[in-house]
Amino acid sequence: MKIAFVGKGGSGKTTLSSLFIRHLVATGAPVLAIDADINQHLGPALGLDEAQAAALPAMGEQLPLIKDHLRGSNPRIASTATMIKTTPPGEGSRLVRVREPNAVYDACGRPVELDGGAVRLMVTGPFTDADLGVACYHSKTGAVELFLNHLVDGPDEYVVVDMTAGSDSFASGLFTRFDMTFLVAEPTRKGVSVYRQYKEYARDFDVALKVVGNKVQGQDDIDFLRAEAGDDLLVTVGHSDWVRAMEKGRPPRFGLLEEANARSLQTLRAAADATYELRDWERYTRQMVHFHLRNAEAWGNERTGADLAAQVDPGFVLGEGLAAPV
Repeated sequence: MKIAFVGKGGSGKTTLSSLFIRHLVATGAPVLAIDADINQHLGPALGLDEAQAAALPAMGEQLPLIKDHLRGSNPRIASTATMIKTTPPGEGSRLVRVREPNAVYDACGRPVELDGGAVRLMVTGPFTDADLGVACYHSKTGAVELFLNHLVDGPDEYVVVDMTAGSDSFASGLFTRFDMTFLVAEPTRKGVSVYRQYKEYARDFDVALKVVGNKVQGQDDIDFLRAEAGDDLLVTVGHSDWVRAMEKGRPPRFGLLEEANARSLQTLRAAADATYELRDWERYTRQMVHFHLRNAEAWGNERTGADLAAQVDPGFVLGEGLAAPV
């Protein structure tokens, strides 16, 4: 299951995504975690110190290797130089799976131990002033989108992505790559403004979206979020001494998380798992092709000097039944 955490800066989405990852790992589920935020905080939220987090290999810096691996023997892709962030897989492409060993994981993934279990963590890498200038930082999150376009995952295995804050996710088709999107919102007007924007934009793409109310202090906060988000409000999370200790770098054993917050994490997982029966791989593939053709016309063809529409394999549908990669 592919799950995204989004929300405005400071909403607590990274904290909640890290708690959800810990919850999944504690149950023995295989988990791939990806930090795709402009501010790289997921590693520290999972217990890494500054030096360990800084030493994580960046997906953005390994983009040539990622492209070469995913391209495989796909005859529609003349070279890795013509692959862009939305390039879809086709016959001959090398697909990736959550549990397998592969060259991308070797180069970009690192295990992070969590209470006796472990999560495989990948990061886009730190963003620089140059990324925010001429070269837009979305080029780094493009590595994540390309990777997810070639990922085949099944039930009871999880990919959890801490997304960039606000509505920046809409710069590409990345926001359509998930079975469930959890939007973390504080009980304030600014907190719900991102929800409204996300809901409006995602409406035409059948994005499963649920709101997680964070920093809730009482019934008035819950009533406010319910009035703004309606049935999209899935669960609320209040103060946590466990989280406060984690933020100080001294997290207790995860089993000591407050019971109410532990139940909230169970609710999140149940909501994500329920989307499995709603999966539509044809729609999923059609959406990635839609954004690829749009990017090809807008800038991709000119930048690569190729007709990127020719990369689309009209008979290919991504799905769990495809043969294992070679």
